Amino acid sequence: MSHVKQCTPKTVALFLASLLFSSLGFAQEFEHGNQAMQVFDAQGFYSSPLWVQLWVGFMATWFMGGIFFVKNHSIARWIFGGMVAGVICSMIIGKIFGIPNYSGYIALIHVIFWTPGLIKLLTQRPFVAKPSAYSIWCSVMTFVICFSFIFDIRDALIFLQHSIA
Repeated sequence: MSHVKQCTPKTVALFLASLLFSSLGFAQEFEHGNQAMQVFDAQGFYSSPLWVQLWVGFMATWFMGGIFFVKNHSIARWIFGGMVAGVICSMIIGKIFGIPNYSGYIALIHVIFWTPGLIKLLTQRPFVAKPSAYSIWCSVMTFVICFSFIFDIRDALIFLQHSIA
């Protein structure tokens, strides 16, 4: 009789998952802040520089402002929907895979979920239309997403490099 256990698909999946999660480096003491591998929670927000705190508030206000345009403008639906879908997916994926709210993880979510709206803004250019509340919102949103991506793309790459190393 052999004392070796059978290798079932469930056993293999659990083994591979444990290897993946142990290599992601998430089992550590968390540092809070706004850098790519710091946890961006309430403590991280308040330990961030004032300009970052103000930027997050400004950005959130303009994204939420999209709700006023979703009924009549598909671009607003892409932008507002991308923000909502990003929040929901980041929470679900974070829970399933045990990913802390690293700034780099948040940045990766931004890049994935905000890019379709930015592409719509840049290809359809509603911000060059006759000035209106919608064209002004589109102008500001184009700036908000582009400015955020200056940091988000870098932080997302750092997060991915750290996570798969």
